[in-house]
Amino acid sequence: MVRFIIRRTLLAVATLLAVSVVSFSLFFAVPSDPARLMCAKDCDAEQINQTRENLGLNEPLVTQYSDYMSGIFVGRTIGKGAMAQECDAPCFGYSYRTNEAVWDMMKGALPTTVSIAIGAWVIQTSLGVGLGVLAALRRGKFLDKFAVGSTMFGQAMPTYLLAALLLMIFVYNTGLLSRPTYTSPFENPLAWAGGLILPWLSLALIGFAGEARMARATMLETLSEDFVRTARAKGLSKGVVHRKHALRASITPVVTMSGLNIGVLLGGAVITESVFGLQGLGRLTVQSVEELNMPIVMATVLLAAMFIVISTMIVDFLYAVIDPRVRL
Repeated sequence: MVRFIIRRTLLAVATLLAVSVVSFSLFFAVPSDPARLMCAKDCDAEQINQTRENLGLNEPLVTQYSDYMSGIFVGRTIGKGAMAQECDAPCFGYSYRTNEAVWDMMKGALPTTVSIAIGAWVIQTSLGVGLGVLAALRRGKFLDKFAVGSTMFGQAMPTYLLAALLLMIFVYNTGLLSRPTYTSPFENPLAWAGGLILPWLSLALIGFAGEARMARATMLETLSEDFVRTARAKGLSKGVVHRKHALRASITPVVTMSGLNIGVLLGGAVITESVFGLQGLGRLTVQSVEELNMPIVMATVLLAAMFIVISTMIVDFLYAVIDPRVRL
């Protein structure tokens, strides 16, 4: 098990390094000039070149990349001369528009996005796995037909449309809920949950469909296996057979899908934040792309990759616990 964890950790580090190289390459692929963005509109060519020199943009790419990566861990000094700025770790640079530290901007937006993604993930996983397993146990009955129909609805409904419908029904038409806002869960847990329930539902009611279909299919396949029939022949109750034998054997593919859905939910948060007017990481990224503010874009790409890699590692570790053969 220890060797398995070490191998997966090294692979995760290598993946993040590859993503960092790609995201850093985006900096030079977009048609924007950081020196021109930071310089005043009436700057001439000489002033722009001097700004580029002070920012260190004339350094070799390898040097710029190594400085950027080292700054994430130990901090660095950005720029030269009058433009020199001390940037403490984790340093992702400064915004070209506001000259604000990128990490400070991300810290303000990150809790909203993480709260939306985690809340939606809990709801969709509980709903998807629970409904899928119950549908398999009631195959051909009303609950099974309802589950299949609801998953078709979830797969067909666009996120932005469902979010707009929920906002119109529960906020504007009935007034049952207030407009979504973010409150720290450490300050007021009830206000935190109440302010994000609509974004959670708009993501979960669409994302649960795949997990429900997967859980139903794998559970049906497992219930027809020989070891399940043997457990029944031994006189074990249906609850014990379903819970201790069939469910554990069928849950492995669902765990994979559930773990990978965390990355999907982080991407879906971009749409929900825009519809509900929440200031999260997704909305910050969209604004940065529109403004070609590359330090923020690079930082958000790295952060999203880190979340996805970590969630995939957790899934692999759960795999090894559920099915020891995976360690080989």
